[in-house]
Formats: sequence, C-alpha cells, structure tokens
Amino acid sequence: MTEVALIDAGGANLGSVRYALERLGVQVRLVRDAQGLEGVSRVILPGVGAAPHGMARLHAQGLVQPLRELQVPLLGICLGMQLLFDGSEEGHVECLGLLPGVVRHLRPATGIRVPHMGWNRLLPLRASPLLAGVPARASAYFVHSYAAPLGEDTVAACDHGGLFAAVVQRGRHSGAQFHPERSADTGARILRNFIENEPT
Repeated sequence: MTEVALIDAGGANLGSVRYALERLGVQVRLVRDAQGLEGVSRVILPGVGAAPHGMARLHAQGLVQPLRELQVPLLGICLGMQLLFDGSEEGHVECLGLLPGVVRHLRPATGIRVPHMGWNRLLPLRASPLLAGVPARASAYFVHSYAAPLGEDTVAACDHGGLFAAVVQRGRHSGAQFHPERSADTGARILRNFIENEPT
C-alpha cells in the first residue's frame, strides 16, 4: 500500500483530504515535523487560510527547508499550492520558492465575487499526468481569494474575472488551487493520478 505524508499545516480541510485519500486505498501518515517525511513516497500539503499563517506554521514545525529539499513528489492543495510559489502578496510573505511567481489577490468586478467560491471549469493548457483521464472542461470546487498567475508551469487554468492557475506542475512539484477532496470524481481522479503516476 502506498504511504503518503499529509502535512498538518493547520488547515480545516485536513480531515477531508485524509478521508479522500483513504477512500483511494492510500495509507496516510499525518506529519507535523521533518522526521515524519522519512520514507514516504508522496507528500501532500493541504491548507486553508492565510499565507503568512501557513508559512509561520511550517517554520514552527521545522518543515520549510525539508520541503524545499524534498526528493519525492509534492502536491499542494488550495493554500498549500500557493505556498509552493516564491511569495504571496497576502501579507507580502516569502513562500517555499519551489515554483516561480507571486500569488495575487483576485480582483472583484461586476458579477465577480471574491472570495471565489463554488464549482468552476478547469481549462487544460498542456498535457500532464495529473490530468490523465480527466474530461476536458471538467468542474472542480474552489474556495479562495488569492491565486497564482498563469505561467509555464500552468497545466490548467480557471476563469473568474480573468484566468488564473488552477493546476500547476514543475517536475515533482505540483498543485491544485481547488479542493480535490470536495470535487467529486474529478478530484478523486487527480488525487489518484498524483499517487500512481510519475511526474514528467
């Protein structure tokens, strides 16, 4: 059975992510320090809340440098994805620096509410093992006020008052801005792809 490290970064979605993984037959190891990362085949960094608090918790747990040096695939979910980037304008905080770019606040406009909450379509931009078997324009469930801009690592975008990165991947580092644990078959397939497929 595959063992996946699930980092306890203080997010309210920790339990639902764990349950989603267990439904896929994955053995989950809850991790709160660097020692917990030893010997696992995959690492997932979930998160809900603000970037400064998320990074502060990772620093307090001694996980920042171990995550930067990680040699196995890493998936960030929601805030966890945002923390993979160089920084966030939310609190002007330095993040993990595993992906280039700065996370920005979504801009409200006529008919566009922030935070972005609810189901929205994924718009594939390039091939990735993460999206294997996911239908074109499949929907996922989003809850966020900040997002990463499109870049060369963007696998799929989403449109909410403008395009932003919904799925990213650079080598073994990947992320989903939405909540796969709340995104029905689409989310389950993406989690399974992360567990079973080697990154390219």
